[in-house]
Amino acid sequence: MFDYCLFDLDGTLTDPREGITKSVQYALQAFGIEEPDLKKLEPFIGPPLKDSFMEFYGFTGEEAERAVAVYRERFAPVGIFENQVYPGIPQMLERLYRRGTRLAVASSKPIGFVKQILAHFDIEKYFDVVVGSELDGTRGTKEEVVEEALGRLEILTMPVTERHVRCAMTGDRKFDIQGARACGLTGVGVRFGFAEEGELEEAGAEYIAETVAGLAEFLLRKA
Repeated sequence: MFDYCLFDLDGTLTDPREGITKSVQYALQAFGIEEPDLKKLEPFIGPPLKDSFMEFYGFTGEEAERAVAVYRERFAPVGIFENQVYPGIPQMLERLYRRGTRLAVASSKPIGFVKQILAHFDIEKYFDVVVGSELDGTRGTKEEVVEEALGRLEILTMPVTERHVRCAMTGDRKFDIQGARACGLTGVGVRFGFAEEGELEEAGAEYIAETVAGLAEFLLRKA
């Protein structure tokens, strides 16, 4: 059983598809780019937004920063609530919490948005630690986010072999698994998020849950 469980937010605890893709669409329009197919914008869910604008649309660093600012114009008042908790997640968190597992959120989303979403869905009460990025880009990689969460849980100095057995990081994208592996945690992938075919396996996930029920069963196993 795991004594510590860290979770990504987007695509793992909640489905933010509508809010994120519509806000990306809004930002692209400010640059004269029309993308009517929101499905094509789903790769923006998970990694840092600035990196995604640069990778998928060839923006310069300065253009990407402007695009992120425009994105937030829509996301902050509207898109943040175009979101829903995956069915079964609150019940899983409740069971883990009651068992005494220490829970943390480790997200690349800005911390203010993370806390707002957790409070909106009334699941913030389950988490001892909540870590996100900063609006200025600080803690921009998943490894940095996970490392910060481990520090706040006061287990950063735990021997890596012990940490791997006692701590799991769950997420839906390769970045989550890479962050888990870099910090010596068991990397758990979920298939109900936004990973591309084979992405989680290639990243080195040690377990992949097809459903929330499967994830709960794995994290709550006794040995």
